Amino acid sequence: MAFDNILVVCVGNICRSPIAEAVLTQQYPHKTIDSAGLSAVVGNGADPNALTVMSALGIDMSAHIAKQIDEALVKRADLILTMSDNQSKWIEDRWPHCRGKTFRIGHWIDQDIADPYRHELSVFEDARQDIFDSLKPWADKIS
Repeated sequence: MAFDNILVVCVGNICRSPIAEAVLTQQYPHKTIDSAGLSAVVGNGADPNALTVMSALGIDMSAHIAKQIDEALVKRADLILTMSDNQSKWIEDRWPHCRGKTFRIGHWIDQDIADPYRHELSVFEDARQDIFDSLKPWADKIS
């Protein structure tokens, strides 16, 4: 199964999923990577702390605009990565056809990505590191 179209999901689509989207886009420039929120802060840019922790790595997320997950996004995705089992369940309950292609990003290391929203920069740095660590075991499956 080729994962050419990957959707990353969190709650607001301004912290975790944009970070994961940016990391995946850098690692897999030939794939279509997108992100969305279960209750997105639609139209907002990425959280200033998310921008800061990514620009520290030379990744610019200033063009990010938050959007709400919808039927079209989940249909197009070959792989949907969430931040927690609850988020995966929410998607599978709403769109049963997403079962089997929806996984927690930390699936292989049994880890959730804690929401850094409204926390200090260090919590964003931890979330970024957890996202990197969670994505490593996906490498041989995605590439």
